[in-house]
Amino acid sequence: MIDSGINPNIERIALRLKTIPESPGVYQHLDAEGKVLYVGKARNLQRRVSSYFSHYDDKSAKIKMLVRSVYDIRVTVVATEIDALLLENSLIKRYQPRYNSMLKDDKSYPYLCITDEEYPRLLYTRRRNIKGQYYGPYPNGRILRELQDIIRQLFQYRTCDTMGKRPCMKHQIGLCAAPCAGKQTKEDYRATIENIRRILRGDFNEILDQLKRQMYAAAEQLRFEEAEALKNKIHLLEEYQSRSTVVDTNVRDVDVITILSDPAYAYINFMRVKNGAIIYSFSNEIKKRLDESDEEILATVIPELHQQTASTATEVLLPVPVPDLPDDYLHQNVDPRGDRRKLLELSLRNVESYQKQCRHQRALTQGDAAPQAVKLLEKLQRALQLPSLPMEIECFDNSNIQGAYPVAGMVRFTAGKPNRKEYRKFNIKSVEGPDDYASMAEVIERRYSKNAPPDLLIVDGGAGQMEVARHVIHDRLHLQIPIAGLAKDDRHRTNELLRYNEHGDIAVVGLKPTDPVFHLLEQIQNEVHRFAITFHKEKRSKGTFRTALTDIPGIGEHTAHELLLRFGSVKQIQLQTLDDLSAAIGPAKAKLVYAFYHN
Repeated sequence: MIDSGINPNIERIALRLKTIPESPGVYQHLDAEGKVLYVGKARNLQRRVSSYFSHYDDKSAKIKMLVRSVYDIRVTVVATEIDALLLENSLIKRYQPRYNSMLKDDKSYPYLCITDEEYPRLLYTRRRNIKGQYYGPYPNGRILRELQDIIRQLFQYRTCDTMGKRPCMKHQIGLCAAPCAGKQTKEDYRATIENIRRILRGDFNEILDQLKRQMYAAAEQLRFEEAEALKNKIHLLEEYQSRSTVVDTNVRDVDVITILSDPAYAYINFMRVKNGAIIYSFSNEIKKRLDESDEEILATVIPELHQQTASTATEVLLPVPVPDLPDDYLHQNVDPRGDRRKLLELSLRNVESYQKQCRHQRALTQGDAAPQAVKLLEKLQRALQLPSLPMEIECFDNSNIQGAYPVAGMVRFTAGKPNRKEYRKFNIKSVEGPDDYASMAEVIERRYSKNAPPDLLIVDGGAGQMEVARHVIHDRLHLQIPIAGLAKDDRHRTNELLRYNEHGDIAVVGLKPTDPVFHLLEQIQNEVHRFAITFHKEKRSKGTFRTALTDIPGIGEHTAHELLLRFGSVKQIQLQTLDDLSAAIGPAKAKLVYAFYHN
């Protein structure tokens, strides 16, 4: 037992240890303020908890730090090891203890959700704040939207936020059977949603059999158009299944989890396999807190992954056995054969690739210049009271002339430096006239309805533009992205940084013009303004040339394009002789152009 020189509360801890039973359960280490430092599970609570306070010299540096901070111990006895496993997972998510290793927040991963409504909808979301059943997470939005498009071609279901009483345009173009108007019964609609669930669960065979029976019945009754439509659906589903299937369909319901570690981090890959098809696969990074082994980390994250993905698997393929994972909770297969071996190897390749990506990204942000950049971003984080370090900053700006040729530009700064590969241009599509607020709303919604959010969004404008951005992000997209604004003075120089305070009001952040953070923000603002203006000039220039030539009666866009390619500009076209123009576009059109500019 350690002495009071290591932990001054050891006497009360020793008394507490004597009362802990030799039963399965969950224990919590608490500090003097009652905050949970660590949550663990044990087959024998007495033995496991007592082990922390003996053989102190043999413990790792991080466990020694934990032991010195413990003030009290709380235990919960449960009936079985499975109960202990599930309770531990629940408490870790609830308290997020300092010394527990946890998966990264999965809010950036996309899901499909079947809503809990009388007539359910299928929604794409990155936030699990909708009441319904979730499927995923998926590795990226592209894969998920491809699946959503396939489902849309296979089945008709409603997408409207509120149901009216008359069929809408979606019904007229064949995307919805109009249950709102009684054209589809509730039972039929529910059957459609159940078929969608089957696809999301990977149950392709059952739904294929059902579609084939319907096709044969329609053909026998001479309903050939209906039979042809069903045949096309079968072909579409079989094509998608063939691209998803990587092993024999006898591998019916299996989870695959692999892990790689270095001293500070562990990397996990999770694959969900149903009927030989990988329904989804994603990877995650875990920062180690107590020098945990791979087995200890897996024992913690497997229940969380199982719950997070609503997995129904009873078998998990693993690279190493996990002693703390009860076999009656999940059957561990650590030496698979045949197709199961292929799945484990595939998962291992995924986690190796993910580890390299994380290391490469860390190397880029932790090089020789990194300490200075991190300090700058930490200062910006404190100034704006951001929840995390703003490694990824995106900024928008609009550009137009009295509403003509309206465009917008977006720049991204990664680790305080321009990331030009991620710059984006936007043609304004839905706004008539010079309306900067509506233009900003359009581009922000287009950007974040399909792309992962940054750590910080900056709008080049004052309070009005910030409010537009907040309305789109929070109210329409239901995302949580920190928003800041940059305002300029009468001389068009950056003079104010704006943020939302704890009351939701816009406040000015006091920064001196000589502050390095101010210089960074000024650089971001100048860069987005330059990028948007350049794009606007390009578009305006093309439009001006096209208008000047197509104003000539009898000259269309194709001829104007040929002239510009040949002579380079309208001014050069004006200087050409009639013979030169004839050689380019023929004598008849050449006379029209020559007469237009010389008469």
